[in-house]
Amino acid sequence: MTHQLRPVDLDFAESAPLRLVFTAEVAAPPDAVYTVLADDVEGWSGWFTGVARSAPTDGGRGRDIRLTGGTRFAETVLAAEPDARYAYRVDRTNAPGLRALLEDWRLTPAGRGTRVRWLFAADGPAPLRFALLLARPGLGRAFRTSARALDRRSAGD
Repeated sequence: MTHQLRPVDLDFAESAPLRLVFTAEVAAPPDAVYTVLADDVEGWSGWFTGVARSAPTDGGRGRDIRLTGGTRFAETVLAAEPDARYAYRVDRTNAPGLRALLEDWRLTPAGRGTRVRWLFAADGPAPLRFALLLARPGLGRAFRTSARALDRRSAGD
């Protein structure tokens, strides 16, 4: 059963009750990283830990995401700035407790490579926010593993 989340805009990245931020540097340049993030939505299952299936919807303005544990997300892309930013909000999910969720990927040149920043902004009842805080170390490990795989995929490996 899915439920509708509160529609949020990009400013939710700054005002969300819970904000988790993860960063990594990869060797691939921003244009190559952006291509994998934004242009190859179907390829997310090949590099992002936990994604079982991903597909663009609404002519690329949305995404349908399935995680390996069965969680589903119907998303709207809010920002697609080549070589710099890719952000989306979750509109519907079967994950209990969530009221709003936004993910914001920022790419910044770092020498010949890219600094990747992933912001996970969420709202929900206090027990859910606490559970997400407890999950932070696991999300961090998943992000670091995914960033390495993103780098390999961006390099064409």
